[in-house]
Amino acid sequence: MSDKIYNVLFLCTGNSARSIIAEAILNRLGQGKFRAFSAGSQPKGEVHPYTLQLLRGMNYDTSFARSKTWDEFTIASAPQLDFVFTVCDNAAAEACPVWPGQPMTAHWGVPDPAAAEGNDSEKHFAFAEAYRMLNHRISIFVSLPMASLDKLSLQTRLQEIGTTTDAAKSEVA
Repeated sequence: MSDKIYNVLFLCTGNSARSIIAEAILNRLGQGKFRAFSAGSQPKGEVHPYTLQLLRGMNYDTSFARSKTWDEFTIASAPQLDFVFTVCDNAAAEACPVWPGQPMTAHWGVPDPAAAEGNDSEKHFAFAEAYRMLNHRISIFVSLPMASLDKLSLQTRLQEIGTTTDAAKSEVA
């Protein structure tokens, strides 16, 4: 049994909602096995207030939460990444930096709750729905038998997670 702790980076454009939520979820669900980080290609500079409200309401410590650039993870002193997941379509379409160590990557697109329109209830629902989708995908991810999967099988599973029916049902037009 391996004692390896896998480093995972969640990417989004603004790093104010989805990637922050994913970071919080994985650090809770994968405690002792995974260490999560988040970043953005064009960070907003602050975490969306609804993100913080949602996480605090679910008893997450939000002291980690800050909107930051993905450049922080390309420098020599950055953690060696094992996995990089894009959680928004914009970040998935951008030219990502070359990550040291060539981590495995996959796209787990989730609709942007920060772009939700409507009244406060509808906006809060969008954040809750993003949380539900990410929690579902991350729950599957932390359950994967990492040590027994070859690289190709693991890559296939990572891509499948991003298209899980339950997690993607709100994305279907």
